[in-house]
Amino acid sequence: MRVLWLCNRCLPVIAAHLNMDAGNKEGWLAGLSERILAEKNDELTLGVCFPAGKELAEWKGEYEVTAYGFYEDLGHPEKYDEALEVRMQEIVDDFKPDMVHIFGTEFPHTLAMVKAFNNPQRMLIGIQGLCFVYADAYLEGLPDEVIKRSTLRDFLKKDNILEQQKKFYRRGAYEQKALALTGNVTGRTDWDRHYTAECNANVNYYFMNETLRSNFYEGQWDYKKCEKYSIFVSQGDYPIKGLHFLLRAMKDILEEYPESKIYVSGNCITGDDGLKKKVKMASYGKYLRELIEKNSLQEHIVFLGNLDAEQMKQRYLSSNVFVSPSTMENSPNSVGEAMILGVPVISSRVGGVHNLLEDGKEGILYEPTNVQALANAVIKVFDAYEYEDASRMRPIRVKEEEIEEIRMYPENARKHAMETHNPDTNYHRLLEIYEDICKCE
Repeated sequence: MRVLWLCNRCLPVIAAHLNMDAGNKEGWLAGLSERILAEKNDELTLGVCFPAGKELAEWKGEYEVTAYGFYEDLGHPEKYDEALEVRMQEIVDDFKPDMVHIFGTEFPHTLAMVKAFNNPQRMLIGIQGLCFVYADAYLEGLPDEVIKRSTLRDFLKKDNILEQQKKFYRRGAYEQKALALTGNVTGRTDWDRHYTAECNANVNYYFMNETLRSNFYEGQWDYKKCEKYSIFVSQGDYPIKGLHFLLRAMKDILEEYPESKIYVSGNCITGDDGLKKKVKMASYGKYLRELIEKNSLQEHIVFLGNLDAEQMKQRYLSSNVFVSPSTMENSPNSVGEAMILGVPVISSRVGGVHNLLEDGKEGILYEPTNVQALANAVIKVFDAYEYEDASRMRPIRVKEEEIEEIRMYPENARKHAMETHNPDTNYHRLLEIYEDICKCE
């Protein structure tokens, strides 16, 4: 089988040879590619294409993978460039795939490849997030004045929060067209099954879980070794990730646990790095900064910047609890990473998260946008591990019969995640899907 992958970014193993930055997002794709390349399956010939800032000539590496780079304006993914179809056609003509596997729908290159390949029965799209659904949740919990205002940066770029939502809707329109033109999708939640069927009632839906980056399968959280009262959030650089809800919840959390501190990985958008950063600050970053100042959180939040896989793993293990306060998600790998390491998990009950984590057994799910429920959940986790601390002056809110139950959440979650993200199971499932699709005439 000759299978052509279309990815949103260069795979780490290829980036290392091309001196490119692979970034730290979409780590599950790195995990899957590592497994496939390690197997050296003689029946599978892999080609990979990805946006590279410029067109790259065909490249073959030691892993017998053919790589293609193409130019795409990733800064404006709401704009469709028909020139992408020409480049995709060139790649298809050169590699001559039996099938194409596209990872994600969020960028215009997905629709361009679907059009260029023009073979729905041999086309497979892996569902990640869906912009046309995320757009509806983009403004959740934001004040009207924040939604409508523009910073200098927003004015110059025509990119305030309301415009950002409109751009998500435009991207979503391309997604819907691509899904309507494909014959096959992979997904793993009730949520993605529902919305793909809404776009294409005749699409073949293949269930397949995701494989995490290899380093997350080793190591386990230990309360005695973590930083007490620390809260880890893996992203917070745009409204859907819901950091503003956690900042508002900190008022109640700090009343119970004054030592509490939030750690946020990813881009820092609050202008903390000097005047130049403040000038470039977007409205959402400004709102986060206002919440930090209003609630006196300057000493209770740390922006870590972009972390590599090992740094992320260590941050999870160092944290007392992981929180995903998003307004919409499909099945966030950050939740899976926390679960597989045995870190206590709290998440908003959105999208397909309930398919990853069972509420009241493996972690805590709270109703999205409910700031009080979020605060109570964090306090409950802290309480459960503080119960035997004789030096604690404040009363414990958690019921005594709940303590052991909450302390079992991480172990239960870890067992579930080991099944969900099993590399062997997921690898063989992928091959089954490929073989099934390639049988089609």
